[in-house]
Amino acid sequence: MKKCIKYDMTYYLPLILTVVANIIYHIAQKYTSHKINPVFSLFVTYLVATILTAVLLLFYKHENTLKQNIQDLNWSAFLLGLALVVLELGYLLVYRVGWNISTASIISNILLTIVLIPVGLLLFKERLNIVNVIGIGVSILGIILINYTKPQ
Repeated sequence: MKKCIKYDMTYYLPLILTVVANIIYHIAQKYTSHKINPVFSLFVTYLVATILTAVLLLFYKHENTLKQNIQDLNWSAFLLGLALVVLELGYLLVYRVGWNISTASIISNILLTIVLIPVGLLLFKERLNIVNVIGIGVSILGIILINYTKPQ
């Protein structure tokens, strides 16, 4: 019999970390000054991130040497860097033009999920079941309801 729920904390801890970081992320993005050049703000953000990751490298031990890690590096790290800068700039500008923190992220993530469905199906051979399809439909309905305004 297949278990539907996992109880191992190591399974949930990365997800909790992601949620907490996203909360901090969106609050920080929303509070970024409208007076500052958004690209300069990103520069400072990535400077802090670079320093933090350099410190984390000292504590996050791995069996690979630096040389092995460099040899194992592929195109995805560079593409991820590009995607992160565009993502950060996108959210910074989304909040700067007036989107609400309560709706911008959810709409963005629902749209992202819908676009990633064919990616998962085609590239990673994932499968959808009827519950997934219903969830997708509810998500699309959610976007419609979030953006619904009463006629005046």
